[in-house]
Amino acid sequence: MSKAEKHTEREIVEGCVKNQRYFQELLYRQHFPVMLRMCMRYANDRDVALEILNGGFLRVFQKLHTYSFNGSLEGWIRRVIFHSLSDYFRQNNRQGNFLELEGWDTPTKSSALGNLYLEDLMGLVDRLPDLTQKVFKLYAIEGYTHAEIGEMLKMSEGTSKWYLSMARKELKTLLNSNNERNYAG
Repeated sequence: MSKAEKHTEREIVEGCVKNQRYFQELLYRQHFPVMLRMCMRYANDRDVALEILNGGFLRVFQKLHTYSFNGSLEGWIRRVIFHSLSDYFRQNNRQGNFLELEGWDTPTKSSALGNLYLEDLMGLVDRLPDLTQKVFKLYAIEGYTHAEIGEMLKMSEGTSKWYLSMARKELKTLLNSNNERNYAG
């Protein structure tokens, strides 16, 4: 039995809120591998990913008192760390590298992503059909694998990959049309 299994999620969160190092370490160790994988999806450099992740966990500990036990703790942590990723790339003027939409297809006009902020990109994601949007967010933002997504959404791994491909194509189209509107107006 691991240390984390000896304590409930509520005990760990409450211990972290009380600034008890033991519980902070438990929470960090429990969620580190998944969150590092998410950060590595965006930062190809492990040192940069660790910098973002550790800054994200600092935010997690600072904001953990706001977690209300509605929804999963892991999902809440993912959102906080995702905001750290977003902030890092915005501060370093690298938003174009933040959300890779189509690495194997023809590139989007280079200025398209440069003219958008995270909120704009998420607005485009929100325009996707429901299931396509859900698969995209789970894979590209939250860092789940296609096998995990398939299990969650009761679909095959291949179907999850298909939805992701459709999301990427639609987002590329939306990005190009958004870029053309910016230059026409």
